[in-house]
Amino acid sequence: MTETTVVHLLRHGEVHNPEGILYGRLPGYHLSENGRLMAETVAKAIGGRDIVVLRSSPMERAQETAAPLAAVLDLEVGLDERLIEAANVFEGMRVAGGNGVFRDVRAYRHFVNPFRPSWGEPYDEVVRRMKAAIDDARAAARGHEALLVSHQLPIWIIRLAAERRRLWHDPRRRQCSLASLTSFTFEGDRLASIGYSEPAGALLHGTPIPGA
Repeated sequence: MTETTVVHLLRHGEVHNPEGILYGRLPGYHLSENGRLMAETVAKAIGGRDIVVLRSSPMERAQETAAPLAAVLDLEVGLDERLIEAANVFEGMRVAGGNGVFRDVRAYRHFVNPFRPSWGEPYDEVVRRMKAAIDDARAAARGHEALLVSHQLPIWIIRLAAERRRLWHDPRRRQCSLASLTSFTFEGDRLASIGYSEPAGALLHGTPIPGA
């Protein structure tokens, strides 16, 4: 009989970022009060699942999202550098408003190749590291479930790759809301399906969070 293994990719909760900075991999950005509630809501929603492996991006916001899950599941959080946010040349800059990066002509040289993309970590590199993280978690949780806490772009890119869709895309059209789950179900070593859910959807404000 073929074993079924599920690897869930959880995007972290809302971050406190009143200045609208694209924080990317910058340290010091933590969950907002609402973000912590999102994490607790997800923990309550999926705490009864057969999750035996819990890993997180090393960024503070991801670890803080994983914390209530660790408590509910009685698991330690393993840090996995491969789950980190994608690198971006605009880290530390505002992404909205009159003086945002998109109004700065000096930034235009970074937009020359949206297919790679030219402003940050190549999409194919994101795919390689995320696939490796998923494969390792699947092996560790074989016959059960694993949960990996990551970030919007890496989660969305590996989903596009798994669904054999083009990797360049409009960021506004990503189906990967704050504290959402993108779930990969494997039958043996074969990817059987990809699901999506928003356990904390009621807490979403409907406003994109820069640098998430």
